[in-house]
Amino acid sequence: VLICAGLLMAGTGLFQTLLPLRADQEGFSTTLIGFLGTAYFGGFMIGCYFGPKFIMAVGHVRSFAGAAAILAILCLAFPILVDPYFWGALRILTGLSLAIMYIVVESWLNDCSNNQNRGRILSSYIIVTNIVTMAGQLMVNLSDTRGDLLFAIVAMLACASIVPLTLTPTTTPKPIPTAKLDLRFLFKISPAGAIGCLLVGAAEGAFWSLGPVFAQERGMSISDVTLLMAAFVLGGTISQWPLGWASDKVDRRIVICATAAGTVVTGLTMAFAEPAAPWMMFVTAMLHGALMVPLYALCLSHANDHAPNERMVEISSGLLLTYAIGATAGPLTATLFMQNDSPGGLFVFIAAALGTLALFVVYRLLAAPVVKDGERADFVPVPKTSQSVY
Repeated sequence: VLICAGLLMAGTGLFQTLLPLRADQEGFSTTLIGFLGTAYFGGFMIGCYFGPKFIMAVGHVRSFAGAAAILAILCLAFPILVDPYFWGALRILTGLSLAIMYIVVESWLNDCSNNQNRGRILSSYIIVTNIVTMAGQLMVNLSDTRGDLLFAIVAMLACASIVPLTLTPTTTPKPIPTAKLDLRFLFKISPAGAIGCLLVGAAEGAFWSLGPVFAQERGMSISDVTLLMAAFVLGGTISQWPLGWASDKVDRRIVICATAAGTVVTGLTMAFAEPAAPWMMFVTAMLHGALMVPLYALCLSHANDHAPNERMVEISSGLLLTYAIGATAGPLTATLFMQNDSPGGLFVFIAAALGTLALFVVYRLLAAPVVKDGERADFVPVPKTSQSVY
């Protein structure tokens, strides 16, 4: 199952970086590229909501194989017709297909683990997926981004991911509960957690959709663009555990506030600094990722500190959909900051979103009591891919 996830995430990492680069080279405006990001996360949100019902109807293996086949077809269709609205429709369907595939993989991992090894398995999954995502991003350098080969490689990886899952000699997982979204209840349980997931989604959705465009319009080569995106993932991979450990020792909101405030500094540095050498930009990107990537897990853990045990899965899956709502709105909103040849506006938007989160958490620190140590759940790094992992 981990091999399956690795192949899938390698293709996703390649595609996440390839598509904005190709769209920029084809003359798409920043607004249209942001529209593609919004379309993807909109499809992803639909998949998170309806995917479990589809899987219950036809089974895990058939759902994964069907979604992977559709994903491969979609990837091969992109270079056939270069049109922003055609690409937008394809992006909705790729988001939906990937959501179903993530649900199957993560529910399978969850089902074949127990309370003693679940943490180790989840940590292994996150490490594997982050490493292969970076590898996928670097695969952009294998061929000319104006050609069709890289799209074909993504399709091949999607098809290859079917093999280990369909040949796994284990029983298929139990049905997954459908994700529920009750914004009023989420905000009542944990205002900082709900607002945090929404704003982090907006920031990350904008970054993944427009980060390669920012780098390319700053004059970076394709290889440097891929290194910049990989540095972001690397920073987030390294920082999850120390920040999580710190949030278990003190009021988690202090760590959320400090981390979000730190992204304002790194974001504005990315937006306006003119580094003397490319490696300085890579270091800044790694620091930015180290602060921004763990915020979702920190906000989720804070919400779970207040959640009754019987509603934890419902709250966690609801917060994932809240994140997806933010990620759907983020790319198009960020393009407003990038008008008039201002690529750095992307990181101005990210700084504004996460600066707002820091200020809101300061307000909550003053208005709400601290969760006692004995009532605080342990921090767990989590992917932002499906509700089944909860």
